[in-house]
Amino acid sequence: MKVTIIILAAAAGVAATFSMVRGLTSREPDQQSNGVASTSSNSPFACDIMALTAEQRKRHFGELGPMLRSMKKSVRELPDGYEFEFPADANTYALVTEWSIQERTCCPFFDIDIRLDREGGPLWLRLTGRDGTKQFIQSDAAPWLN
Repeated sequence: MKVTIIILAAAAGVAATFSMVRGLTSREPDQQSNGVASTSSNSPFACDIMALTAEQRKRHFGELGPMLRSMKKSVRELPDGYEFEFPADANTYALVTEWSIQERTCCPFFDIDIRLDREGGPLWLRLTGRDGTKQFIQSDAAPWLN
């Protein structure tokens, strides 16, 4: 009789745990009125360089950034950020995408868009985001704006 009670108690505990875990994993994300999932908090306007490995930091800040700034053809100011024009060749595209993935890691508050214009037009890198993003770019990434 004691063994049966212990087994039933254990089974009830497992069932309760399973139900709780299932409830946590099956929750729908918070939805904004437009149906897009929202986050409950925003990351600070700061570059977290420690989000990158030492090797990635060296590549991102010491190689990719300076290389892309030297390849930049123009800059467009936008209401919520900036757009940078680059040559639309495969090598530049690869560099822009590599830089973007790393930038997303250390600066998660950016909306990053890469666009190739039709008819052989330019490659554009767009950095935008919530209020304050443009001011962050102006202060922290001023060399990109020259």
